Amino acid sequence: MKKPTVDYRNFRFSKLTTPEFSHLLLLLGWVGYFLLYFLTENLIPYEKCQPIHSRLDDMIPFCEFFVVPYVGWYLLIVVTLVYFALYNVKGFRSFQIFILVTQVAAMAIYIIFPNRQDLRPDLNELGRSNVFTELVSLLYTADTSTNVCPSLHVAYSIGIASAWLKEKNVSPYFKAFIVIFCVLVCLSTAFIKQHSVLDGFAAIAVCVLAECIAYKAYWKKVIKKPI
Repeated sequence: MKKPTVDYRNFRFSKLTTPEFSHLLLLLGWVGYFLLYFLTENLIPYEKCQPIHSRLDDMIPFCEFFVVPYVGWYLLIVVTLVYFALYNVKGFRSFQIFILVTQVAAMAIYIIFPNRQDLRPDLNELGRSNVFTELVSLLYTADTSTNVCPSLHVAYSIGIASAWLKEKNVSPYFKAFIVIFCVLVCLSTAFIKQHSVLDGFAAIAVCVLAECIAYKAYWKKVIKKPI
């Protein structure tokens, strides 16, 4: 089994600002994000949110099976953060900076341009009921249909794929699995009607900015590398 590059058994909160553990401070970004998310969800009325919709949304059928990659995304975030925190601190920093940039950009857009989607079907009228429709129903209850553009499901997925593709210590097969799973997550946002396809395109634009900031040094080396 691979040995972690940082021995977290020695971690104490008093050591959080030391070079060995200072990368963990980046996790505080999640606290700020969830605080702002809670405030925007509760202080911006639904009626003040601009509906996001495109014709392509109407062409995409509802498919409850896509709830599997959609929910699996949460586990993928945790696995990615834990792996890089254990085995690649530099990669952890870059990935977390990518996430922070997407969070800041998304929250700024949600505040300046409050938005929502009205795409969710009435699950009682589907004519079918199974464990996947039940999961979608629970998801609809737990997650509101506001603050959707850009989609952070898409943005984080692109960030996760980007981080793993740059990781040297995993196999090409694992990288292929991650990319395929992330693509499925992006597709799932439209197929379970959690997002408009426009939310996904907006997320891609945000990710370009995040990639440039988080992986600036990496791309400089790639550009300067002789062919």
